[in-house]
Amino acid sequence: MTGQGKVKWGVLGVANIAVKKVIPAMQLGRDGSIVAIASRDLGKAHAAARALDIPKAYGSYEELLADPEIEAIYNPLPNHLHVPWSIKAAEAGKHVLCEKPISLTVAEAKTLLAAQQRTGVKIGEAFMVCTHPQWLRTRELVRSGHIGTLKTIMGAFSYFNRDPGNVRNVAQWGGGGLMDIGCYPITTSRFIFGEEPTRVMGLIERDPEFKVDRLASAILDFPSGQSIFTCSTQMTPYQRMQFLGTTGRIEIEIPFNAPPDRPTRLFIDDGRDVFGGGITTETLPVCDQYTIQGDAFSRAIRGDGDVPVSMDSAIANMAVIEAVFRSAESGKWEKP
Repeated sequence: MTGQGKVKWGVLGVANIAVKKVIPAMQLGRDGSIVAIASRDLGKAHAAARALDIPKAYGSYEELLADPEIEAIYNPLPNHLHVPWSIKAAEAGKHVLCEKPISLTVAEAKTLLAAQQRTGVKIGEAFMVCTHPQWLRTRELVRSGHIGTLKTIMGAFSYFNRDPGNVRNVAQWGGGGLMDIGCYPITTSRFIFGEEPTRVMGLIERDPEFKVDRLASAILDFPSGQSIFTCSTQMTPYQRMQFLGTTGRIEIEIPFNAPPDRPTRLFIDDGRDVFGGGITTETLPVCDQYTIQGDAFSRAIRGDGDVPVSMDSAIANMAVIEAVFRSAESGKWEKP
């Protein structure tokens, strides 16, 4: 399905991330417009449509997918519904931007890839970080040799949430920290190294009540170096990513939940001393990574460039996540 002008988007569900972050940001974009939202509760759909000034509200996902005006779908449903509804959207001829993680398993993600190949629509994973200027700048600095040869990436990402009703604490819905936030240090490590890890080691602690992973740490062994990270759903809220090379270091202050209302900062250290004497701060202008992501995807639909995160990349990321889980069980290195 191709057209002219702004790409017309529909949204499946009224997830928090959609109504609070992604929809308002995409509405500020130049290349797409949100024309419909659906919920299995028509009242919720109408409320979201009124609050966000969206023209159409539907009481089922099927009705939205049947709307011929809609060209693309944003799918922020719980993890276990990502693939089933993205496949239904593709089969309805709609392009799909699906929230991360793309699926619950590699095998499931491959069924979505098959649907994409069968239908010819564009499908991508919503890792908005891969379009944020702070990440593009970090990659540029690393690739230009600014910190010598990149050897190690270190990351941490955590928050505290023990709400039993929250989807992140429901095991059968793909809950847990590795799927929700551990996927970020994995995808960004792959993004910055420009490689895939050859083997991974994982350690996991599970919540005794919810059975989801509440603390996970991993080592990813890349051809060029190593990435290590810890993520937790029951720790103090924190996030940071560091990139250590042979002659310098880069630190991203707020790597994942980059604020849309103030500048972001990179700390670039020439390594002259351990007291920070060699640190310079690079400030990147205010932007909203969800606006950038939406516009980039819309342009790809119109034939201008590729979707920011392809299905191939999404499957490769899921393979690493799976390998971390396997390693935590086996106690051995596992190959993605």
